[in-house]
Amino acid sequence: MTSQNSAVTGVDRSPVAIGDNHRVVIFDTTLRDGEQSPGASMNLEEKLRVAEGLEAMGVDVIEAGFPVASVGDFEAVKAIAERSKSSIICGLSRATKGDIARCAEAIAPAPRKRIHTFISTSPLHMQYKLQMAPEAVLERVKESVAYARTLVDDVEWSAEDGSRTEHDFLCRCVEAAIAAGASTINIPDTVGYALPDEYAALIKMVMERVPNADKAIFSVHCHNDLGLAVANSLAAVRAGARQIECTINGLGERAGNAAMEEIVMAIKTRADTMNFTTEIKTEAITKMSRMISTITGFAIQPNKAIVGANAFAHESGIHQDGMLKHAGTYEIMTPESIGLSRSTLVLGKHSGRAAFRQKLVELGYGDLGDNAVNDAFSRFKDLADMKKEVFDEDIAAIVDDTAVRANDRIKLVELDLRCGTANRPPHAKMTLEIDGVIESRDGTGDGPVDAIFKAIRDMVPHESVLELYQVSAVTKGTDAQAEVTVRLRENGKSVNGQGSDTDTMVASAKAYIHALNKLLVKREKTVPDGIAV
Repeated sequence: MTSQNSAVTGVDRSPVAIGDNHRVVIFDTTLRDGEQSPGASMNLEEKLRVAEGLEAMGVDVIEAGFPVASVGDFEAVKAIAERSKSSIICGLSRATKGDIARCAEAIAPAPRKRIHTFISTSPLHMQYKLQMAPEAVLERVKESVAYARTLVDDVEWSAEDGSRTEHDFLCRCVEAAIAAGASTINIPDTVGYALPDEYAALIKMVMERVPNADKAIFSVHCHNDLGLAVANSLAAVRAGARQIECTINGLGERAGNAAMEEIVMAIKTRADTMNFTTEIKTEAITKMSRMISTITGFAIQPNKAIVGANAFAHESGIHQDGMLKHAGTYEIMTPESIGLSRSTLVLGKHSGRAAFRQKLVELGYGDLGDNAVNDAFSRFKDLADMKKEVFDEDIAAIVDDTAVRANDRIKLVELDLRCGTANRPPHAKMTLEIDGVIESRDGTGDGPVDAIFKAIRDMVPHESVLELYQVSAVTKGTDAQAEVTVRLRENGKSVNGQGSDTDTMVASAKAYIHALNKLLVKREKTVPDGIAV
């Protein structure tokens, strides 16, 4: 079969040859499906940082967003397309000409681009969500794919709720989509309902029954409602699928998506039974995981596979004894393979800028630019004056926190707090910079955190409700930085904010302000009905 690799033919289509039995395409949807998860929201600069990181780590296809959702979404997808170099930049659209045209306009600047269009195909969705007859849905598949194909060379079609679709109808839709010009076919497990063996059988059935199946790459997009997203994705690859749609940290709606880091490391670690490869530079995994956690405000659970704080921790005496004798006794991969290498360069309050830059390189941050490095170095020196030991995790928290706040509309300038056992209410004096204007307020409350939040609310009036306030330590010791997570909900929309500082109250103020900045972004975003591939 003729390769459709753009590097070979000059045609903007799939990143691998159709029929390649070993290469798995990694399609990252952190910026689209990941951002749809309750609490997650990114501004333009944050999306550009994420896209740059995904491209640097070797992601084949970046689903940059849903251009018709809002002007902000459109501008973000367009900006990512303009800066892209090697990855295919993909935009999502419903099966309507308006959506598809808007999508094509947004991704137009990208050297390599893809339109991803979808429609529901399960009986339940067609009857209650679309209120369309199967034949009408089939016609919409043909029309939408054909129209998208007139605008770009690379079209992906998805059967929403594919795992609960009747087999005969699914095969008819897939055949029609390929005939209309789709070179990638996605069969999603939209509600995380499938089990690995039945999902693999579904992929195999479609590929065997559809006459023109050899003209497309089959893709899978699995949600994690039963905790099986990664297992289902890998089972589908073994059954013949060659593209996996996933997100960093498994971010996504409800219980999330298949986690990219787990998929990639499973393929790499179990090459003995899965003869597949990806182009992902796994050493960038830890950096990207931390970046997504900081930007979205979604903390990573300690026992999360691959990137959790405990993923390479060994407390049991038996385990420790085995590790001392041979790391392979209890570690099936090395920390270095995901970018978690421990540096021999120890920093303290006497360390200079050159050593700090070298540390950033060792931690996988590369060149952040002079302004970002200067800001982070200033915070590092402040921290080093307060802490006896500055750990790698401290520096990562500083860099991520600094980068996240660079383009915030609301910024913390000063906090003066009075609290304790005296018979008087806790008092907070706050100074904020709001869209370039400095404002100050006093606040009192039932406790210091309450006083801080009330002072902020006076300066930035809003009707949101505090749903979550959570404190954790970045490292060990009484001088550890506190990492605070705040969740706010307003008009059915929730946002997460995160802040870190050696002073827990300062970290609390930063987290609340971060959440408010997210709320401003969320207010501008409206997701049309039916966006859940």
